Amino acid sequence: MPEMTPSAVRELERRIEQIWEIGQRLGLRPLPVHFEIVPATVLYEIGAYGLPGRFSHWTHGKAYQVQKTLYDYGLSKIYELVINSDPCYAFLLETNTVLQNTLVAAHVMAHADFFANNAYFVRTRRDMVDIAALHAERIERYEFEHGKAEVERLLDAVLAIQEHVDPSVPDGIDLDTSGRPRRTHSPYDDLWALDNRHAAVQQDDERVPKRSVLKPPEPIRDLLWFIHEHSPVLDDWERDVVAIVRSEMLYFLPQIRTKVVNEGWATLWHARIMRELDLTPDEHVEFARLHAAVVQPTGRRLNPYALGYAVLCDIERRYGTEHLFLVREVETDVSLVRNYLTEELVEELDLYLYERRGDELVVVDKDWEAVRERLASELGGNHIPVIVVEDGDYLGNRELYLRHVWDGRKLDLPWAEKTLEHVFRLWGRRVWLETRTDDGIEPLLLSYHPREGHRRHR
Repeated sequence: MPEMTPSAVRELERRIEQIWEIGQRLGLRPLPVHFEIVPATVLYEIGAYGLPGRFSHWTHGKAYQVQKTLYDYGLSKIYELVINSDPCYAFLLETNTVLQNTLVAAHVMAHADFFANNAYFVRTRRDMVDIAALHAERIERYEFEHGKAEVERLLDAVLAIQEHVDPSVPDGIDLDTSGRPRRTHSPYDDLWALDNRHAAVQQDDERVPKRSVLKPPEPIRDLLWFIHEHSPVLDDWERDVVAIVRSEMLYFLPQIRTKVVNEGWATLWHARIMRELDLTPDEHVEFARLHAAVVQPTGRRLNPYALGYAVLCDIERRYGTEHLFLVREVETDVSLVRNYLTEELVEELDLYLYERRGDELVVVDKDWEAVRERLASELGGNHIPVIVVEDGDYLGNRELYLRHVWDGRKLDLPWAEKTLEHVFRLWGRRVWLETRTDDGIEPLLLSYHPREGHRRHR
């Protein structure tokens, strides 16, 4: 049964006004937020797709079924979901109590403040909700024109490498509403160009790029960008799909990079705002229980709320509130951990390294510096291997040569080989991937072409 009756909604609206007054008095400067109360099915659909109205793909449906099943069996529950836009869109669960949704609203306000003020969100599209709907319409049109199976096969290939983008490369493949690529310009192009030393020089004939463009002077980390610009086989509509996925991934990337600090920030401020509200004794008890559950350590998975909250509280204790707001502006998860995770915090949070040995999980290291380095190597998307483009005309045959930037972690070779099949779908020529053997010493070169299958060269 929904808890949010008309009278409950009116009470929640009153409390949200109080939350905004308290938050702004405490120093928060959020984007405006539009709240909606929705059933669980809507909340979990948006959570699975990432954005309301986003294009359909079986991976989104799979994520929805997993989340909805966990909710139905009482194993997991999403209390809030907020979209980075202007205004932000926040979705509250209709089965929550007034107190639960009050806490969620305070949490959302802090997220909206983080979106508005963190440097890594400055260049995100604040109109992405509308843009994603346009993207979905175009993909639906391509399904009608080229067949659902063909579009899904293309999306399978693009989504397989969607994480391999680089926000320092200006989004020069923005699209107009008809689906045609267009170049965009802003007064800050000269500034962003400083971070874009490897951007390809525009050619008069982009369909037949010169050798100097296909073999960039520096490796290119943005694989989707390179394929969009230089693939010898993609049609215009296929390039459009690549651009759509890349544009949406660039939107999501800051959220991946700031999960811990963002959730820690929201948790810290929801606690302070809630303590300023005039709650009943029963509500104070319920709030304490909910907050304790948010920051409770989990078994084999890191709780980003707990880690972020603990680090930020420690920062304020050591450096003051003014420095805390500076951290909100400039830090990602990796820099937060490297700069502020102390030996005392590692001990307090009982963080350690473990590995599976046979059927048992064994603690292998509790040294705080080792823990810090492992966290830094896995947070903020750093668990994704770095793959760069070395040559788009390898052996003079327009073959694509990629290189795995070795950091001591080996690739999952069967996974890498399957991904090369998807890259071949987008490039249309033999694809090469340079990595290393398990010991990290000897070079290992993978290649794929449908006629020859997969090969491993030592």
